[in-house]
Amino acid sequence: MNTRKLVLVAFLSSLLGGTFALMGYKMFFHEKQYQSISENQANYQLSNFTTSTDTSAVIVPEGLNFISAANNVTPAVVHIKTMYEATSSGNSNQDDVDEMFRDFFGDGGGAPHGLSPNGRQEASGSGVILTEDGYIVTNNHVVDKAAKIMVTLNDKRSYEATLIGVDPTTDLALLKIEETKLPFVKYGNSDNTKVGEWVLAVGNPFNLTSTVTAGIVSAKARNINILRDKENLAIESFIQTDAAVNPGNSGGALVDLKGNLIGINTAIATPSGTFAGYSFAVPVTLVKKVMDDLLKYGQVQRALLGVQIQDVTAELAKEKGISSIKGVYIGAVNTGSAAEEAGLQSGDVIKKINDKEVNSSSELQEQVARFRPGDKVKVTFERKGAVKVVDIILKNKMGDTKLVKLEPGAVKSTLGADLATASKDELKKLKLENGVKVTKVENGKFKDAGIKEGFIIISVDKKKVSTPEEIIN
Repeated sequence: MNTRKLVLVAFLSSLLGGTFALMGYKMFFHEKQYQSISENQANYQLSNFTTSTDTSAVIVPEGLNFISAANNVTPAVVHIKTMYEATSSGNSNQDDVDEMFRDFFGDGGGAPHGLSPNGRQEASGSGVILTEDGYIVTNNHVVDKAAKIMVTLNDKRSYEATLIGVDPTTDLALLKIEETKLPFVKYGNSDNTKVGEWVLAVGNPFNLTSTVTAGIVSAKARNINILRDKENLAIESFIQTDAAVNPGNSGGALVDLKGNLIGINTAIATPSGTFAGYSFAVPVTLVKKVMDDLLKYGQVQRALLGVQIQDVTAELAKEKGISSIKGVYIGAVNTGSAAEEAGLQSGDVIKKINDKEVNSSSELQEQVARFRPGDKVKVTFERKGAVKVVDIILKNKMGDTKLVKLEPGAVKSTLGADLATASKDELKKLKLENGVKVTKVENGKFKDAGIKEGFIIISVDKKKVSTPEEIIN
């Protein structure tokens, strides 16, 4: 073959190769990039028009199935709306409380906000039905000083609720609506809840009813110094989770994956008023005791050891010669207290309450708060390296073992006020032998008479009074 033919063949080969290469490039790159939907319409369908006949449930690994718990709990979580009388007469104590919870919840976490058409302030939160006949737990800050409390069920039925009782020291309150055969959440056991365990938070954030979020338990027995109590009786031993909780979730349920109640959502740590990563719930072991007290006695029966305590740190252990960095250090023992009578001393380190280890002040306070005055607890403690065990009969803040019953709503309905027996410290400071403290004043006889919060009533009709019952009886 001559040179001219060889050149021609090479040219034609190159031309054909270039043509096929160009066609291939277009086919696999250009045309595929801009392909219209109609070309493959048979391969794509809107999800709600699927023709699949497979009705079997998606298989979810055990321990990650939130569906059952959400279905069981959601019907028993209610939306709470509270109305407050619009008044210019401020209350400095309540303003402090409102501001405190705004720091954690913004304007939707229970502090009054907004005005209704009739000029009343309104707020909202959540609650959990505990019994089929209408007892509901929520946070005290959700209903505090409310003139009217409305409860809306998951099925949109609405009721006006009666306030049975409150406990500011745990930020819990008990409500009652008149209905039967209601769905309710069963108590779980927060003692058995483990860090890392999956949990669900159910509530009404931002007025979005029946909202479920998931997270894990991040820590237990957490103290965040949100509950301020003049008598230093506040109990903070929160379950910390990373389940999303926002304004309006206050008083809602924290449940395990079996749908059992393990806590009442109460606070969030946030610089903005909305969820920033962590939320905090009152453990159900404490919730149950407070609810039982409010139902049976109308007020919480607080039991006290009567000691001043602090956590054992490495520095404290070194300074005091404590053998291990565990337990709770007793800085002082109150005169006449249960601890003094049992022989506890300053410098002792409490290790256990009824065989339950306590390694922080919050854990110790929670354990003791589960009991009532007159109950016996076993306390294990260390003194100068020796471990000792003693039984202690717990007392109330008055220094005795009496249980004081207050009929639900009796004082409030009669006098428009909440009363409490004045503590020994208050009486000593005021140089009084007896007295009943006015802790809250609403519309009623006390308000009309000019009686304000903080007043100490020492006698009625020339008869000395020491308990709320003596005033209304």
